[in-house]
Amino acid sequence: MREEQEYVDQAMTLRRLSAPQEDSHGETTEKSHMTRVISVTSGKGGVGKTSVVSNMAYEMAKQGFKVLIIDADLGLANIDLHFGLTPQHNLNHFFDGSLDLETIVLDGPQGIKILPAGSGIQTYTNLNQDQKRNFLTNLELLNGEFDIVFIDTEAGISENVTYFNVAAHDILVVTTSDLTAISDAYALMKLLFLKYHERDFHLLVNCTSKRNEALDIYKKLTLVSGQFLDISLNFLGDIPYDKHMSESIRKQKTIVELEPSSRTSNAFRSIIGRLTENALNTKPKGTLQFFWERFFSYKGVVS
Repeated sequence: MREEQEYVDQAMTLRRLSAPQEDSHGETTEKSHMTRVISVTSGKGGVGKTSVVSNMAYEMAKQGFKVLIIDADLGLANIDLHFGLTPQHNLNHFFDGSLDLETIVLDGPQGIKILPAGSGIQTYTNLNQDQKRNFLTNLELLNGEFDIVFIDTEAGISENVTYFNVAAHDILVVTTSDLTAISDAYALMKLLFLKYHERDFHLLVNCTSKRNEALDIYKKLTLVSGQFLDISLNFLGDIPYDKHMSESIRKQKTIVELEPSSRTSNAFRSIIGRLTENALNTKPKGTLQFFWERFFSYKGVVS
């Protein structure tokens, strides 16, 4: 119970530190111009969450956003594979104290920066409070400016998953039409609402096969959550099934790069448009505890 309260206190304190500030004339200062931090998450594995991250990041970088991806699946990381990268170091080297974050950061395509995680090692799949604090502190030492930060969480409802979701501005929940994926997506949102008081979520339905399939799923989730939870669920849209997606993963390229005119690539662009439009019309719930004020530079895209 004490650790849970410390967890919440830490989140609230750092959100306040990065919240918009006013000067003596009542005007907001530069600290109000912040990076938008988006956690991409799911209740169930195998829904294509990392493909969503890699394609959205690539397309947004191509559009001129400065993008950072944090691979927060600390036991089964694979974001680097989607870009054809072979990291020599990863976040495990940070957590064991051997390297700093600046040494670990990878350069990806279109100028994307990536903090890769390790794979096949269970040691850091449940970070303790000291590790979390150390991670937050050292992220401040990275020298760079980003418009968008994607956090690719692991699937499920572990403490690492809830930690990164609570830290982000926006929580994007990915599901498919699979009944267990839908049920687990609801369970994740329920946990984040009941335990951490998160109320705002975005929904993306991946690998749809027929028209209105995603909208039906959204309606069902909205109906259930409306009965039992006091949350807002914003429907971003769907990504249609595309046989070229598996080919793009095999080639370690994004589909928006390989098939830029495809229906799937157009769907990613539409979702990005809705997400950034929502960001323009809503104030962030607070800022990710991670970033030093130079990371919160505003480039006139999101606020």
